[in-house]
Amino acid sequence: MTTRAPRRDAVENRAGILSAARSTLASDPHASVDVIARSAGLSRRTLYGHFDDRDALIRELISSGAQRFNAIAESVTDEDCRLALARLTALLWREAAHVQVAAALALDEAHVEHTAAALAPLRRAVAGLVERGQDDGSFRRDLAAPTLARLIEETARTAIARTDAATEGASNLAVRAVLSIAGLSWREVDALLAAHAGIVATDTPS
Repeated sequence: MTTRAPRRDAVENRAGILSAARSTLASDPHASVDVIARSAGLSRRTLYGHFDDRDALIRELISSGAQRFNAIAESVTDEDCRLALARLTALLWREAAHVQVAAALALDEAHVEHTAAALAPLRRAVAGLVERGQDDGSFRRDLAAPTLARLIEETARTAIARTDAATEGASNLAVRAVLSIAGLSWREVDALLAAHAGIVATDTPS
């Protein structure tokens, strides 16, 4: 038995719903299915033909966003663990800053399990980076690697949820907070970022 490919209009409708959901939720995190459907120029019935409910739609947004985050983690290949963590944090921040409301929804307790599963490759990358940094003395060793990786994750989560992405220097703050949790002093962070000035973006998201 062969599986038929979705019709072109169905694919376009689904993409339109996701795009509308991103922009609508950015202005109103509590936007209803009706509002999202109208934003997409579709009926509520058409939206429900693609997603069972609002939570299913948000889970799809989380999954598509997680793919971009996981790809970013794979792209960071610096040998210096401190530099790798700084670059990874900055790149993830820039991505999250453009979809901050969606990112905050993904980190909400209601979706935390789905988010954790979708971001498994990113979490493995952070865990591996922490282990490597502890082995070569770059990161603190007073905490077990899984604990430190979790603290780094929670610090990034808090930065996304609590920091206004439009604030000047927000990326710098996020990078500094994560490096501090990893065990670097503020002087060490200053020296690292001064030597690699391109890591932290100076612009704010549009």
